[in-house]
Amino acid sequence: MQIENLFENIKIDKKAEQFISLFENKNIKIEKIVSNGQASAKGFWYEQEENEFVLLLDGYAIIEFEDEQVELNKGDFINIKSYKKHRVKYTCEEKPTIWLAIYYKD
Repeated sequence: MQIENLFENIKIDKKAEQFISLFENKNIKIEKIVSNGQASAKGFWYEQEENEFVLLLDGYAIIEFEDEQVELNKGDFINIKSYKKHRVKYTCEEKPTIWLAIYYKD
């Protein structure tokens, strides 16, 4: 059995986020996301069919919904229900923002 560490291989790339698949089957997908100041494109909204549990492992981010926005700091988590429109409004520019995202079906 191979042991891996979520905090290894963190690349700082101001041009693109990293999406690293950690595990996936027909019911669940777990990925590590590393942001370095990126945000969703203007006017773009996520509205996926899976629920999304998001844990902020490090950094700072703001997630925007149609009617509110949520600030996330290290250790904060949120569960976003399927088809809930949301977007990443801001991620920290001074250091990487590291997310653990778990996509799952009801």
